[in-house]
Amino acid sequence: MKKVIHTDNAPKAVGPYSQAVAMGDFLFCSGQISIDPKTNEVFTGDIKTQTEMVMKNVEAVLTANNMKFSNIIKTTIFITNMADFATVNEVYAKSFSEAPPARSTVAVAGLPKGVNVEIEVIAHR
Repeated sequence: MKKVIHTDNAPKAVGPYSQAVAMGDFLFCSGQISIDPKTNEVFTGDIKTQTEMVMKNVEAVLTANNMKFSNIIKTTIFITNMADFATVNEVYAKSFSEAPPARSTVAVAGLPKGVNVEIEVIAHR
């Protein structure tokens, strides 16, 4: 059965979608961007800080379903500038010390709210 996952510790959806949906032992998380969930303010500054905020938001959604980064089996990273790849990768890698998940990274023309990085994940219990 499909179960919608919501937490106040991650940004509210900016459209008609859920933060995440659990189905059986899988969790499908919508892309997270650099929005502060406490203030709902968007951060569009340096890519390192944006990526750190994104990873905190991903962690909050995982935690709402009693999961951790180690449960993630697939990620997709969307970035607006491939020149930022190394910085995004450096921050991202800190969350996966062992057995990192499968991953795709895609350069895009733009992202919601003018941010430069968005990360979506699929996790398994």
